[in-house]
Amino acid sequence: MGWTCQHDLKGYCKLLNKSCKPGIKGCILNKSEYIFTTGNYEEDKKIKDSKTEEIDFATLAKFN
Repeated sequence: MGWTCQHDLKGYCKLLNKSCKPGIKGCILNKSEYIFTTGNYEEDKKIKDSKTEEIDFATLAKFN
């Protein structure tokens, strides 16, 4: 299965104005369900564990 990013121009990201590397900071694919791998399970696990979502409970309480 293949895909094409709308910002990709032959390996160059038009959105970030740099060489395309899926998943880098600013990449639109980071906000999706895609998972990027380094090819090393232990390294991927460390990266996953380091990404924790901060929840602002005060803001949630204000709007609910």
